[in-house]
Amino acid sequence: MSADTADTSGAPTRSHGRISVRPSLKPRDLMEDPLVQKGAWRAKIITLFPDAFPGVLGLSLVGKALDMGLWALECLDLREHGQGRHRDVDDTPAGGGAGMVLRADVLELALNAAAADTPRDVNRWPVIYLSPRGRPMNQATARRLAACDGVTLLCGRFEGVDQRVLDHFDIEEISLGDFVMTGGEIAAQALIDSVVRLLPNVLGNAESAVEESFSDGLLEHPQYTRPAVWQGREIPSVLTSGNHAEVAKWRKAQAEEVTKVRRPDLWAAWMRRKG
Repeated sequence: MSADTADTSGAPTRSHGRISVRPSLKPRDLMEDPLVQKGAWRAKIITLFPDAFPGVLGLSLVGKALDMGLWALECLDLREHGQGRHRDVDDTPAGGGAGMVLRADVLELALNAAAADTPRDVNRWPVIYLSPRGRPMNQATARRLAACDGVTLLCGRFEGVDQRVLDHFDIEEISLGDFVMTGGEIAAQALIDSVVRLLPNVLGNAESAVEESFSDGLLEHPQYTRPAVWQGREIPSVLTSGNHAEVAKWRKAQAEEVTKVRRPDLWAAWMRRKG
C-alpha cells in the first residue's frame, strides 16, 4: 500500500494528522525503493524468512513513513550464510534433546554482515534477539530504542540460538510475553511498529502518543465517539460538556481505575512513583 500512488478506486482518503493513507492497486514489491532521509532510524532483520517483511509494517501510517523515508528496513537472509552444500543453519543440541539450534558460525557471519555500517556502541545500535526468556517489552523500551540510530533484530527459529553468540555479541534478549511462538518474525514486526510510531513525524498528531496507554505508567482511559447514543448506551455527559478541565479530570480518574483493576502490577509501580 502506498499513499503516493494515485487512487483509482474512488474511495475517500483517510487521514491521521498530516499523513494521509489511501489504498493502492500496485503491490509494494513492484515499487521503486523509497528514498531514506538522512539520519532516519533503521531496522535490520536477520531472518530465515525475509519475505515475511515488511508485512504489516508496510501498511497504514508506519508503511507510509517507510515510503517517505522516515525509517528504513533491511532484511538479511540467514540462509545465505548457511554451511555446506545444503546451506545448513542449524544442528542438534549439545547434550541431546529435541529440536535444532541455530549454529554459532552461521550467526556470526550474519551478525558481522549486519554490523558492517552500524555504530559499535550498543547504546546507539542495540542487537536484540526476540526470545521468550528475554526481558518483557514495554513502552519504556520502545522509547529507548526510538532514541537510538537503529536496531538489529535476530529472529530465532527451532529451539533457539547458540548461547555463545548471545554472550560474544552482547545481544539483548526481549520478549513480547510469557508465551512461545514458532519464530521471531511476528515479534520483530510488533517491536518495530511500537518504536517507529514514536519517531518524529510518523504520527501526524503528536498528542496521540502522549495520551495513550503506558505513556505515563497508566492504562488509557475509555474512548467514545458518535453516535451519541448506541444500543441504549450514551457517551458520558462529561465528554460532551465542553468543560476541558472536567474532561481531563474524568479521563485521569478512569485511567487510574482501569489500571487498578486490570493491571495491579502497573498500579503498584505507579503508586510507588507517586510516593
